[in-house]
Amino acid sequence: QRYVVDLYIDEAQGTLAKDEHGNMAMTEIRLRPLVRFVGERQPSVAQLEQLHHQAHQLCFIANSVKSNIVTEIRS
Repeated sequence: QRYVVDLYIDEAQGTLAKDEHGNMAMTEIRLRPLVRFVGERQPSVAQLEQLHHQAHQLCFIANSVKSNIVTEIRS
């Protein structure tokens, strides 16, 4: 998309609870990314959500984690 990222901060939070087998596990991971861009091209919130969704689909770690992952885009 040719966006230039200047800053990426994520205030991730996790929930530790019993899973369906009664074992303690991270049952939810909540990502709260804040991204700042440089230049004239600035994505809309909808475009940011789409970019994060695509990145999540292609991420080895995200594809390996069994916990529910929620993303809350901050602007």
